[in-house]
Amino acid sequence: MESLGPELLKLAQIIWINIILSGDNAVVIAMACRGLPASKQRPGMVLGALVAVVLRIVFTIVVVTLLSTPFLKIVGGCLLLWIAVKLVLGEDEAGGGVVQQTGQLWHAIRTVAIADAVMSLDNVLAIAAVAQGSTTLLIVGLVISVPLIIAGSAIIMALLGRLPILVWGGAALLGWVAAEMVVSDPWLVSTFGQELIHRIELPVAAVGAVFVVALGYFLSRRAARHKTQEQEA
Repeated sequence: MESLGPELLKLAQIIWINIILSGDNAVVIAMACRGLPASKQRPGMVLGALVAVVLRIVFTIVVVTLLSTPFLKIVGGCLLLWIAVKLVLGEDEAGGGVVQQTGQLWHAIRTVAIADAVMSLDNVLAIAAVAQGSTTLLIVGLVISVPLIIAGSAIIMALLGRLPILVWGGAALLGWVAAEMVVSDPWLVSTFGQELIHRIELPVAAVGAVFVVALGYFLSRRAARHKTQEQEA
């Protein structure tokens, strides 16, 4: 049972990260399907989500495979740090302009799948980083979390709106995961040795979490000051 502890913790992290990062994906599903007849809206949401799950699993497996390439974890970790900062700044764009309302079921499913593929880089990077090469973990995490997003998207979005600390907590977790990803890059491991990397992994991860929260706080305060100055002007 003790060996299951770390795996269950990683599974919980995958589910939490996917939910935190997928609020805009839930909006995309609703937007794409709202033009359907009432009798087709639920099938459209379910089928669109299933296609999105399959595509995301494939993308994540590809990313997990590529992360064994030297320097790629460093690049991916830095990108994930910025994604974490964007999360607290609220700069994600829903659908990247690919969301179109349609009255046809298969068009709606295609729209959901394309939009999810366009928007899923942050999710895929984060989940691949947490899974650390475990295909089973990432598939189980995605299969569990995506239906939760579909079924409870309104509740999740309301919770995130009422409890902003959840967003900051999710950003801190992403910072932690991103720093772990950087320090576990194959080039760093081969250069400095597995033992040293193992010793510094937790401190570096903690620094990553603090960095994201501090930078997000600084940028959000600066943006608020600019907005106030513009309103006064």
